[in-house]
Amino acid sequence: MLSLYTNLMIRLRSEKGATAVEYGIMVALIAVVIIVAVTLLGNNLSSMFNNVAGKVPVPTTAATGGAGL
Repeated sequence: MLSLYTNLMIRLRSEKGATAVEYGIMVALIAVVIIVAVTLLGNNLSSMFNNVAGKVPVPTTAATGGAGL
């Protein structure tokens, strides 16, 4: 009976489960922060990239002659 009690107390003192829960909560919070950041900045970033893409000149193809490289 004493060994059963001792084994139970050792399992209750173990912090492996608590650590896993803490890591799970941290990952969930990081995911929420990323989702909120993408949601808030998504339209601004899209318009900024479209603005930059509009200013980049379209490349022209050079005429190819008979001389190969």
